[in-house]
Amino acid sequence: MSRVCQLTGKKANNAVSISFSHKRHKHLQQVNLQDKRIWWEEGKRFVKLQISTKAIKTLQKKGLAAFAKEAGLDLRKF
Repeated sequence: MSRVCQLTGKKANNAVSISFSHKRHKHLQQVNLQDKRIWWEEGKRFVKLQISTKAIKTLQKKGLAAFAKEAGLDLRKF
C-alpha cells in the first residue's frame, strides 16, 4: 500500500534542504501516517484505516461517517 492518507489523500512532498554552504539536496517529506482501528457507528464494527495525524484530529471533530462521505470513501470495503 502506498503512503497516502485514505481520508484526506495527503502524500509525500518534494523538498530541498539547503546547507550553510548553500548546497542543495532533494528529499521527500513523508506524511505522518498511522494505522488506526476506528469504531464505525452505522456499521456497528471497527474499520481499519491508514490515516494522517491531521485526519485523526479532523475525525474527532466531524465524525467518521461524515468525513468518509466527504472524501467519497465507502466504509463497507474496509
